[in-house]
Amino acid sequence: MVKSELVSALNEKLSELQVRDAELALNCTLELMVDALVQVERIEIRGFGSFDCRHRSSRIARNPKMGKTVNLSAKVVVHFKPGKEMKGRMNSSRDKSSITA
Repeated sequence: MVKSELVSALNEKLSELQVRDAELALNCTLELMVDALVQVERIEIRGFGSFDCRHRSSRIARNPKMGKTVNLSAKVVVHFKPGKEMKGRMNSSRDKSSITA
């Protein structure tokens, strides 16, 4: 789903809001989430999932195309863990879609 689709869906659910207000609400929410992750805080959205930061240490990897070794520096990555409700909905819809294990 693209950001404009999210704004449209939010505007449909809350028809009393104008599109620019719905877009502002979404932008503020996303900005607050990014700021929290930059501060290495955990974000939990009940029924949806949680975001947290994980440290990846430096390592030596191999470029699969060229076969050369590459030094990868340490970094922090965002990790998402789906919530119980989301897992249940995803697993129940899996039987109806073309997704295979």
